[in-house]
Amino acid sequence: MSRIAARFAALRAQRRGALIPFLEAWDPDRATSMEILRGMPDAGADLIEIGMPFTDPMADGPIIQAAAKRALAAGATVAGTLGMVREFREHDSETPIVLMGYLNPVLSHGVERFCADAAASGVDGLIIVDLPTEEADLLLPHARAHAIDFIRLIAPTTDDARLPKVLSGSSGFIYYVSITGITGTRTASATELAAAIPRIRAVSDLPVAIGFGVRTPEQAAEAVRAGDGAVVASALIDTLSAGIDAQGRAAPDTARRVLDQVRALAQGVRTARATGVAA
Repeated sequence: MSRIAARFAALRAQRRGALIPFLEAWDPDRATSMEILRGMPDAGADLIEIGMPFTDPMADGPIIQAAAKRALAAGATVAGTLGMVREFREHDSETPIVLMGYLNPVLSHGVERFCADAAASGVDGLIIVDLPTEEADLLLPHARAHAIDFIRLIAPTTDDARLPKVLSGSSGFIYYVSITGITGTRTASATELAAAIPRIRAVSDLPVAIGFGVRTPEQAAEAVRAGDGAVVASALIDTLSAGIDAQGRAAPDTARRVLDQVRALAQGVRTARATGVAA
C-alpha cells in the first residue's frame, strides 16, 4: 500500500478528512520554503502538495504565478525541488508528498529519469496539470514502474461519459477542481459540491480531494464534508507573500505565520464531521 493510500485509509478509520496544504518549492527562497515544509506535518497537514516552479503555470491564478516567479528567481529547478523532498524525508518517512507541476519541466528532465529521481527522493504522487488524458501513457507507465501514484484532475465540466476515461490508471486520490477557471478566484458552494462528488464516486472508489478556491477553515470543513480532503494553496501563498519585503526577502516570522494558518485549517478539517454531515 502506498503512503497516500495508507494515509487515507487511516483517516477513514478516524472518520475524518485530509488537509492537504500547498507550498511552492523555493518560494521565496529555499530556506523559508524548507522551514514551512518541515513544519507542516506538526501543524496538521495530512498530505503535502509541493509546486514545481514553472515559467508558464497556466492553470494557476496570479497568486501562485507570482510564487513561481519568486521561486525561479531564487534558483528553483526540478532537481532543487526533489532535493527539498529528500531533505524532508530525512526526518519524516510517513507524510505523503505530492508534486504538482507542468509537463515541460518533466520532459526537459527526461520522463523516465524524472520518475526514477522523484521516487528515490521520496515523492509519493504526481499531478501534471497540462498532461492530456489522451497522452497519459507518456508518463503513466514510468510512474507505475516506480510506485508513484498518478493523480488525475476532474473538473466541473468533465461529463459522465468522459469520467471513466480520465480516471483510467489513476491512483492515490482524485483531485476535484471545484471551479472552472484558475486557482484562487472563487469558491464552490456546498450545493455545487453535493452535486459533483457523487458523480465521481459512481465511477471510482478513490478518495476525492477538493481544491481550487478553498481558502478558509470553514471552506476546508465544507470540502471534507462533501469529499475526502481539502487542498489549500492560494490562501497560504497569500500569507507568505505578505511577509516578503520589496527586495523579495522573507521576514523572520513568515514561516511561522504560514504554519499558524495551517493549524487553523487543520482545526476546521478535524472538527468538520463532528459539526456537519459526513461524506
